[in-house]
Amino acid sequence: MASSKKSFKRPAGGSTDGPSLRFHHSEELAARMLSVLTAVEEADDPEDHREALADLVTELTESGMDYYYLRALKLSNAGQLAQQSAKLGIAGAVKMISSVSRRFIMRMNGEELLAVTGHIRSLAG
Repeated sequence: MASSKKSFKRPAGGSTDGPSLRFHHSEELAARMLSVLTAVEEADDPEDHREALADLVTELTESGMDYYYLRALKLSNAGQLAQQSAKLGIAGAVKMISSVSRRFIMRMNGEELLAVTGHIRSLAG
């Protein structure tokens, strides 16, 4: 069976020009991210990698929430109680967001999955 390379093309109007806000994450997560994105993009059937992509989105969500919110609390020298309360709230938010995103990703077709990988790559820029 011949393998066809699939690639994501940015839709018109999907400009990445202008202000942006990104976060730093671990080298391990970066390596996992590249591995999952490449697996989806090079697969004969991207749908075979839905679960791995959903897991990746969860990890990126956790990492981003930690970077944007919890890290800011630590840097502000917020008290231990405030930090623990924030961790609990963020964990609940991540759980809800991850549950919703997982449901959508698990129902996506190959073209939709490639759009997601393309978007993640554009954010990783």
